[in-house]
Amino acid sequence: MFDNFLIRKDSLRNETDENGNVTGFMFAARNANYRGVYLSLHNGYYIKVDGVQYKRDVQTFEINGQKPRTFEEIKTAVWEHWDFDDEGIVHVKKPGGLTPGMHKIEFQQSVLAAYGYLPTDEEWVKNPPEPGTGAGSDKTKNIVTYELMLQE
Repeated sequence: MFDNFLIRKDSLRNETDENGNVTGFMFAARNANYRGVYLSLHNGYYIKVDGVQYKRDVQTFEINGQKPRTFEEIKTAVWEHWDFDDEGIVHVKKPGGLTPGMHKIEFQQSVLAAYGYLPTDEEWVKNPPEPGTGAGSDKTKNIVTYELMLQE
């Protein structure tokens, strides 16, 4: 049920560089796990906007006052925690960004193992699953669809 609240509804915005060029889009995301997670277990997102999928290699994640980091960089943040109440910012590279108006976003969070041991743990550390496959989805078993207005 909390899946429906993982993206803050008023947070979808285009992102610009220092020269004013639109380089992509971003939105605020919440953690689906009520205990929070160590950041190194955060594996990225399945993101599809208006029928176009944006894989992990064009995503960065900003949390805890740090600059946006790739998920390869986040893998090493073994002592850094993402608390349940804290919003992170998902940045997606897309030259030109999104057009004004409403956008359909399909979304699933991938967190490897928040606690305990799963038989897949060792394999997933070596070869993280692709977000959206359901593997590593932790508390977000389904891909959730949002209708969001691009904010100015």
